[in-house]
Amino acid sequence: MKDGMEHYRCYINGEWLEEVNHELITVEDPSTNEAFATVTACTTDDVQYALETAEKAQLSWQLLPAQTRANYIYAICDRLKAEKEHFAKLLVMEQGKTYAEALGEVDDTLRYMAYSAEAARRIQGAVFPSDLPNERLTIYKVPYGVTVALCAFNYPLALIGRKLGPALATGNTIILKPHELTPVTASEFCRLVHDAGLPKGVVNMVSTKDAKTASLLVESPITKLISLTGSTNAGRAMYRAAADNITALILELGGKAPFIVCADANIDKAVEAAAISRYANCGQVCICNEMVLVDEKVADEFTEKLIKRVQQIKVGNPMERTTHMGPNVSTLGLDRVDKLVKQNIEEGAELVMGGGRPEGAMFEKGNWMEPTILTNVAPDGATTKHELFAPVLPIVKVSGFEEALALNNAREEGLSAYLYTDDYRLHQQAIDRLEVGTIFINKAIVGYIQGYHSGHKTSGIGGEDGIYGVDEYLQKRTIYMDYSDQ
Repeated sequence: MKDGMEHYRCYINGEWLEEVNHELITVEDPSTNEAFATVTACTTDDVQYALETAEKAQLSWQLLPAQTRANYIYAICDRLKAEKEHFAKLLVMEQGKTYAEALGEVDDTLRYMAYSAEAARRIQGAVFPSDLPNERLTIYKVPYGVTVALCAFNYPLALIGRKLGPALATGNTIILKPHELTPVTASEFCRLVHDAGLPKGVVNMVSTKDAKTASLLVESPITKLISLTGSTNAGRAMYRAAADNITALILELGGKAPFIVCADANIDKAVEAAAISRYANCGQVCICNEMVLVDEKVADEFTEKLIKRVQQIKVGNPMERTTHMGPNVSTLGLDRVDKLVKQNIEEGAELVMGGGRPEGAMFEKGNWMEPTILTNVAPDGATTKHELFAPVLPIVKVSGFEEALALNNAREEGLSAYLYTDDYRLHQQAIDRLEVGTIFINKAIVGYIQGYHSGHKTSGIGGEDGIYGVDEYLQKRTIYMDYSDQ
């Protein structure tokens, strides 16, 4: 323990890694930038040990009946459910989301894991006719093996459940690596894993700020599957790191979701959805509304109503139930966005709301930013070029759906998009032509566990959630069997 702060440890081979002879990662509360905890920083030897123990545990784990593996997942869920408030408070402290959002994240984590446990009994192969008599042609689905789960900072707990659930249900062992800004929740989650009695080495957790140490996880020949939620640049790095061993990849990467508002849209409904879909979790959601592309015929009405709606968002103490938005998790990330906003204003954009730190004593420290809206933004403006991951919303006027479609499809990313229109023809055209993995049609941001979360183009490969997400953690094995007498 450092200066009275709570200390959390990494978890390898069913044991807690002692902090002796280890550096510590200091974790700050985004509301104040004050340190409240430390987490053991792993060395390369620790990471190698985690890889070797996961590999050692792999065969016996995958040979367990699927329902036995599922029962372990249910046991973790039972413990998480019993400590829901504790984990929600941890999420508020280390990530900055509101307490209401944190409770929702715990619920999402439970749903991700429970769905995967239910799916364990439903893993399906196939039987096909053979070309010859007395033969069988069957296709089995089998685990990859040691899986490395690299989790982003915006959902420190839900991303664990999203990756660990399907990995374990399908017979893979897993090594969790939380983001260095948010490692506390992962350590506490492993306490639940330990108490649930999982075999040693099936779940390991390592934390580090050192790039060389982290790279060992993805460059090792022991690693057979990497699941990453992170930036596009991080995904490119994964590709390079995994190349020598041809390691399998699931990459959920950056996005720049357009919120397209057509001339015939229900403006009030679109405004409500645009506000919710931008400022949830302080704008730190990969599928958030990152820019509005609004038909010039309704742009003024939409903008006026949106400003009034966003003015109702209360920024403040994330533990208070009346607060709608807390701080951003990252000082560096907020500084980056602040520079983009200032650059965009220099380019001619108009700041019509927010743009700075909220007033008041409680906002003097921490990573705070007012809900911000920019108008008169060009399609190639500073805030439309880059993913923001912050409570900033640029508004771009377009001539109609076709221009909005062209602007979106010209981008390298393709994660998600929103479309508000009552024209069913445009609904169908969007499905056919919008180059993204998820489309919200007359619908605010949401993510159901039975859906499939994936990106197109540079927004990723593979995906997570639902039956297709579970299938990402399995590879196919084809069997040709001759049972003739001769």
